[in-house]
Amino acid sequence: MRRFRRFGTIRNVHQRTIEAPAQDVGALLDRLSSPDDPLWPAPAWPPMRFDRPLGVGADGGHGFVRYRVTSYEPGRRARFDFHPPMSGHHEFVVEPLGPERCRLRHTLELKRRGPMALGWVLAVRWMHDTVVEEILDNAERAATGTATPPVRWSPWVRLLHRFMWERAAAGDLPTGARLARASFERTDYSDAWRMTIHPGMPRDPESWRGVLRGASFPVVGREGGEVLLGEDAGHLDFRASILVDDCHVTLSTVVRIHNWRGRLYWAVVQRVHPFMARSMLRRIHRRLALTAPSAAERAQPALVPAAAEGS
Repeated sequence: MRRFRRFGTIRNVHQRTIEAPAQDVGALLDRLSSPDDPLWPAPAWPPMRFDRPLGVGADGGHGFVRYRVTSYEPGRRARFDFHPPMSGHHEFVVEPLGPERCRLRHTLELKRRGPMALGWVLAVRWMHDTVVEEILDNAERAATGTATPPVRWSPWVRLLHRFMWERAAAGDLPTGARLARASFERTDYSDAWRMTIHPGMPRDPESWRGVLRGASFPVVGREGGEVLLGEDAGHLDFRASILVDDCHVTLSTVVRIHNWRGRLYWAVVQRVHPFMARSMLRRIHRRLALTAPSAAERAQPALVPAAAEGS
């Protein structure tokens, strides 16, 4: 890894020699941003996504970083130019070093402008270096089937990652949450908090039951991608729905109040409930992302048939 600063430009280079043919590593590069991307370290980091398949003109990015594909040589090189107010680019290049060896290099060039320079020094550089090293780890693992010791996150990167992790968004009770919708004839309160499911995250709603940390609500129903938990009491009845669909996980709450004790209780709880609900969903979302298999590990089943056909 090399870092340079010249004439107000940040130049950051990471490279890895991989004991595999350049065409094999190039084929991995060609799958960048695809649903079965073997390189980008999602879901631990926001996935790279574009408005079309990888190619010149594709527009997108990862997380809050936005860019456009401005050069693409299949199997060899992909360059991405940043959107304003950022100025610069980053690119991947595969260089052959022999019939069974190649080098994968990532280069970032970024103009140092105002707050961007301070943000780079304090936060972006640390996360960027970690992400790129994980990409190189995935490339080596997918191309050779062996894993070098993975990059270790520093305490500062862990803190930044926790702080920068995406937040749950408020929404309406999902149409697909049929169990929650049918829970009560009359509903006195409902809310819903939603987060995107990234590649590699579990799709089984049972995996998300840990969202209600410290609560021992029994399961009262299961249907399709929804698990319903809840409890009835003399003052109110409570249901929590965990719904997993193709793109999102949604934590919904429905409440039915019975009497003045229930109204008094909920008047207090309602003030903290939204904060607790979205915090619990965000916590389990991040935990499941960090424990998911790596991109290279998920890609292995797709790589085995291809290798078998070539043998």
